[in-house]
Amino acid sequence: MAIVVDLDPSIADILRTALGSDTEVLPSVDALRHHLVPGLTEDTVVFGPTVDLPTALSVASEVRVLHPSIGVILVRRRVDASVLAEALRAGVRDVVEERDLSGLAEAARRSRVLSRRLRSADTRGGEHASPGHRGHIVTVFSAKGGCGKTTLATNLAAILADHGRREVCILDLDLAFGDVAIVLQLFPAHTLADAVALGDSLDADGLKSLITRHSPGLSALVAPVEPGTAGHIPAELIGRMLEILRDQFDYVVVDTPPAFDDQVLAAFDRSDIIANIATLDIPAIKNLKLTLETLELLNYSRDRWVVVLNRADSKVGLTAADVEKTLNAKIVAQIPSSREVPSTINRGVPIALDQPNHPVSQAIRQFAERYVVVGPSVDDSVPSPLRHDRRHRFGRKSSR
Repeated sequence: MAIVVDLDPSIADILRTALGSDTEVLPSVDALRHHLVPGLTEDTVVFGPTVDLPTALSVASEVRVLHPSIGVILVRRRVDASVLAEALRAGVRDVVEERDLSGLAEAARRSRVLSRRLRSADTRGGEHASPGHRGHIVTVFSAKGGCGKTTLATNLAAILADHGRREVCILDLDLAFGDVAIVLQLFPAHTLADAVALGDSLDADGLKSLITRHSPGLSALVAPVEPGTAGHIPAELIGRMLEILRDQFDYVVVDTPPAFDDQVLAAFDRSDIIANIATLDIPAIKNLKLTLETLELLNYSRDRWVVVLNRADSKVGLTAADVEKTLNAKIVAQIPSSREVPSTINRGVPIALDQPNHPVSQAIRQFAERYVVVGPSVDDSVPSPLRHDRRHRFGRKSSR
């Protein structure tokens, strides 16, 4: 359930209509404060454009502390970098322009999913499945599209496979608009959608029949061709797939959509490492900050997630140091910009395979060496003390 707060009844009614019939309208911020008591079932508070920004952000900060499972969405007549930056600091989940009613509905849907997950985690005492199988799962995530998730995921998978030295599977969880098949120029006979028919009977042999081979050591389980199929693939099935893949492969790399949906959270629950990727722009940094805060609220250990900066050498008025200060988190890898990246994507060959000595390839390889690889290194030049430190940092030993 959502709550709309706006001083203009006609605007409030428009926002309520966009959000659905189970939305409650409150006429003032004071009325909201009286309404916010322990045990609420509401998942989202929407501040309309007539609520002044300082007041909305002040209440958002209060809600973040007192009711962490409730998300705040700002509706503004105009959204610019300064508004996004202030919203970022206050813990607002989303900022939407007044005319973008479909965007508001989608933001509320995302907030509802996240709130449900936060409450569920609180009920379980924050316990998550701990990895106990041979393989290791790495999930690449960004709450903003266009940051390079698929590029990092496909190249990371290729580097981990190391020309057949290991068996690696990349799982495309962007169920509506996945690009792994296109980026790798695969023509799969089967996709994730075909697993739905197997249901509870899905086993290793059944899942193996859905996987497409790319090159020595590298395979892919690709997203459905039809976007409408995404709604028919439950999170429970994704979780079962990952457990089976973990038993069959040395590494499973998960590419994701820019959303905290149930399927993505199923991957997070089983991930050894969550690589959060961003670029040097305010919307991406805002979303990354909210992502990291959400991971903490869901009690994912800080040892399980890292921050990667893509196109890190872009001259846009922000620096990696600025990002680290805003996030209060260290950037563990900086991947440079290059025109060669889209060129290799268009040719269907990961740049890590096409040009292994390219600065982009080297940056991803160094990230893999220091924060992903468990056991023998993909590059013997990496000193053993570094590998030893890495294993202790993530609190697990090699399974080899």
